[in-house]
Amino acid sequence: MGKEARGVWGQLSDGESDGKLLWEPPKLIFRGAVRGIYQGHALRDLRVEGDDLVLTDGTRFTLEPGQAGKWLHAIQNPPGRLDKLGVKAGQTVVVEGIDDAEFLDELSTRAPPVEAYEDIDLLFLGVEDLADFDQMEDLVGGLAAKGAIWIVAKKGKGAPLKDVEILAAARERGLVDTKVCAFSKTHTALRFVRRKGGAAVKAAPVEDDDAGFDDED
Repeated sequence: MGKEARGVWGQLSDGESDGKLLWEPPKLIFRGAVRGIYQGHALRDLRVEGDDLVLTDGTRFTLEPGQAGKWLHAIQNPPGRLDKLGVKAGQTVVVEGIDDAEFLDELSTRAPPVEAYEDIDLLFLGVEDLADFDQMEDLVGGLAAKGAIWIVAKKGKGAPLKDVEILAAARERGLVDTKVCAFSKTHTALRFVRRKGGAAVKAAPVEDDDAGFDDED
């Protein structure tokens, strides 16, 4: 959902240089001989001047002709939760064990959840303890060839399941984790797809972190 441009001329408070510009919501990042990371107030008065993308403090980045306006639009219209979760209209979406009225209402505007047992594009599974993984085999068996499962769990120090437990339980059932993102203020979501060949593997050691997953914004 981000953007990347190389060969960008950056004029920063610390100097000027050629470099790479990245939009990784909510951060605008410049990497060159001089570097900078901008978000929040720094992007509040973002504007375009010719081929330049100009920030609140006057920092500017010169992009290829016609690109500055596209960057402005992308930054001012960041992806929403459904975009980050990869939900697209027309997909077959199944929700199990998630009692989140706001999410369900949001989902219904793009891809209303259905009861399905095969060709599932996205499966959202809420888990609270390891017993919830017992249904994984049947659920994963219904995924479409390119389908994915989002495991949604409470985050933080008081979470009943730690990230290492979720990763281990999923990997042992032949799944591979591909992405993590914030689901809500209280929950995180980790995306899994079927391992090629479907073989279960012993989970690799993961550092135990009481804070839980480091959500992508």
